[in-house]
Amino acid sequence: MFGRRRARREFLDAQQAGNAMLRTLDALPAPGTPGTPAPEVPDFLPADLRAPNRQDMAGLMMPYNQPLVLNGEIRSCPACGAYRDWIIFAMRDDSVWLRCRAGHETPEDGLDAAWVNRNSGPVDKVHSNLDEGLRHLGH
Repeated sequence: MFGRRRARREFLDAQQAGNAMLRTLDALPAPGTPGTPAPEVPDFLPADLRAPNRQDMAGLMMPYNQPLVLNGEIRSCPACGAYRDWIIFAMRDDSVWLRCRAGHETPEDGLDAAWVNRNSGPVDKVHSNLDEGLRHLGH
């Protein structure tokens, strides 16, 4: 009996807190309204998962072993026809390049740095050159 009352009380408290939060959000100006500053968005990655000094890095490389599907089509290497086991490079100039297992590199306009950030894991090692990074990733 007391467990149900406690659960009901906790539910009502959570519901009231949610309603109070919604009322404060309704009082805020709409995003993009002229004259209102843009809200600051905190960086979503904790400090221990960020690259040490991103400005000094030439780019980010990540393995992508499964087939790469862009706009409903499987992306394949134009030189050898490979369609899986890619290394994806996100360069500092926001371009994205693909490298197949055979070593053919091609730019990929269907991907951007935001896609790479969503699909890559944390930076586990910073390499001094490209060959060292490829050896680390098994290519």
